[in-house]
Amino acid sequence: MVKGPKSEAGKRPINIPPHLMPLVKTHLTEHAQPGHHGLVFPSAGGEQLAPSTLYEVYYPAREKAKRPDLRFHDLRHTGAVMAAATGATLAELMARLGHSTPAAALRYQHASQQGDKNIAAKLSLLVSADNVTPIRREAARKSG
Repeated sequence: MVKGPKSEAGKRPINIPPHLMPLVKTHLTEHAQPGHHGLVFPSAGGEQLAPSTLYEVYYPAREKAKRPDLRFHDLRHTGAVMAAATGATLAELMARLGHSTPAAALRYQHASQQGDKNIAAKLSLLVSADNVTPIRREAARKSG
């Protein structure tokens, strides 16, 4: 029997990035079980995939990538950090990741030097000559 997610927030549809859809469609056609309750990653016998079977493939892959320290859950963390880097709001991250509390989603909103540079550049766009109305002293005195 397949266990459900840890919380009700874990039961949700998510959008798959369009560039991954061809790979997902191929996998579903060639490997997944049919139907609404079919397993996406079934074992050779049609049962739920055992973790040891996954690791037979995952461990050599991480060695080849020169990342023997990479845990399987780190892949989820990477995806979550990338989602946060798109500018997703906290509420959007919570929904995407299936978190029921803001504290869980906040783990993925890492500050970065590049992020700060992007903020600075956007601030400059907000105050460009076309977007700012100068305040003249005489106008300020009349209204104050």
